[in-house]
Amino acid sequence: MAQKLTGKTVAVLATDGFEQVELTEPVKALRDAGATVHVVAPKGGEIQGWNHHDRGDKVAVDVTLDQTDAGRYDALLLPGGVINPDALRLEPKAIEFVKSFVTSARPIAAICHGPWTLIDAGGVRGKRMTSWPSLQTDLRNAGATWVDEQVVTDHGLVTSRKPDDIPAFCRKMIEEFCEGRHTGHRHAAE
Repeated sequence: MAQKLTGKTVAVLATDGFEQVELTEPVKALRDAGATVHVVAPKGGEIQGWNHHDRGDKVAVDVTLDQTDAGRYDALLLPGGVINPDALRLEPKAIEFVKSFVTSARPIAAICHGPWTLIDAGGVRGKRMTSWPSLQTDLRNAGATWVDEQVVTDHGLVTSRKPDDIPAFCRKMIEEFCEGRHTGHRHAAE
């Protein structure tokens, strides 16, 4: 793959309970495209992945929320897994981290249950989105237009439904991250 993202730094915000392939496959695609990628978590060390209902591999945390500033990143990836985004919603520093991307119009990619964190960060109102089907009511109640499509892009916000969508998700994520800031993305959290 061409090194389209050389010079860009991407944050992957996750914690224990992330869906393994929804973190590892997009991270691989980002690195193959030339991006520097940091796994950012509320705690240091390692975070535990899941393969649907079974424990998966652990992934090393590059930097904790206490050790970094969202302003150093060009884009944000929010992997799914049921436990991961639900736990992040209870972390005020995680919500502020995500909100920084929303208000500054930097691109965000969220897959499966990942958009849950965006709700609390004020990043879904007025957006056309997709997600794991069980989130559709939450997203609609937060002001998004939910659709059942493989990948949806709305002013720098890329969303997908599930692991089967990862190839299409990665292509659109890289495209949007290459484009950079999207001013139409800013209004939601302000």
